[in-house]
Amino acid sequence: MSIQPLGDRVVVSPLEAETKTKGGIVLPDTAKEKPQEGKVVAVGKGKVSETGNILPLEVKVGDKVLYGKYSGNEITTKEGEELLIMREEDILAIIK
Repeated sequence: MSIQPLGDRVVVSPLEAETKTKGGIVLPDTAKEKPQEGKVVAVGKGKVSETGNILPLEVKVGDKVLYGKYSGNEITTKEGEELLIMREEDILAIIK
């Protein structure tokens, strides 16, 4: 399924949560924290300014990003893939 976000929205595929701590303790599913890193899989055309110009987004497809813990709306594709749709302003940083 192909998803094309509108405006300044971005589709992010969350990275898997850690299954072990640094000390080697295996975490059960109930103790895992929601991931805050993901990979951008689609971007919208950009934000429309007050003058009507389209301002391009800073993030692009393939960027690894850091976002807020409760940012975006979760969706599940027909193939069972879980994705997040969020505004670019919800993205905190691009990880290089």
